[in-house]
Amino acid sequence: MADPVVATYSIAGCDLKAGQWGVVTQSKFLAVGSVVPWAEPGVGAIATQAYANPRYGPEGLALLRSGSSAEEVVATRTAADEGRDHRQLGVVDGRGGSASFTGSECFSWAGGLTGPCFAAQGNILVGDETVAALATTFVASAGRALAERLLECLAAAQAAGGDRRGQQSAALLVVERAGGYAGLSDLLVDLRVDDHAQPVTELARLYRMHDLLFGKTPREDWVVVDEALGAELQERLGRLGYEGPLLAAFPAWAGTENLEERIDGVEQIDPVVLGELRAR
Repeated sequence: MADPVVATYSIAGCDLKAGQWGVVTQSKFLAVGSVVPWAEPGVGAIATQAYANPRYGPEGLALLRSGSSAEEVVATRTAADEGRDHRQLGVVDGRGGSASFTGSECFSWAGGLTGPCFAAQGNILVGDETVAALATTFVASAGRALAERLLECLAAAQAAGGDRRGQQSAALLVVERAGGYAGLSDLLVDLRVDDHAQPVTELARLYRMHDLLFGKTPREDWVVVDEALGAELQERLGRLGYEGPLLAAFPAWAGTENLEERIDGVEQIDPVVLGELRAR
């Protein structure tokens, strides 16, 4: 076979209320994020693995975009692929429908589970406990942010056994229409750990950094900058070398720290940003 052996476990999922679709994955394979996860807001999410056929990603999304269901995408793509017995595929469509396929020649343990808004699958696993952990954790974490749910699924799957060859790389992809940087990107979260002794733990660390810089605190939880707080901010910024009016010094500091997505004027301040400034 000419295709890469992406022996791995993954879960494709969506949060219809939030308008988010995503995939999380881990593998004993270099840069698993370059092959397995695919997603498009309002369209669906796809994980392609085992003797992976990367074309399942863009071609599957095209079918979903045209109105095909997750089950129809799996049936159509695998029927047209002579290597289907070696493939594994998970699909969640724009309506939350799901389907998972495991070819008869995939290395054991291999299989998948599906339910509303998720498709979980894995191959060369210690046992079926890994996929069961993906599915159970996704259902149990309903109501939380999709990215957090997917990361929790990954950690639970690893704890249940994971890839029986060990760990190497992991990736998290979550999309939302205009949900990314500056509202000009659909990539809400796109993080990869290409080669690491503990990629699941490292991916969680990267997500915490991502959430610090790009997360959104509800506006009602922002702190009003009254005279006393304004004076504190001015004093702290000055000690860091940001002199001048608060209206200029504050965004200058925030931009240096890559926190510009979490500020909006100086009448109110995100408590996360306030905490970061006070910690300096």
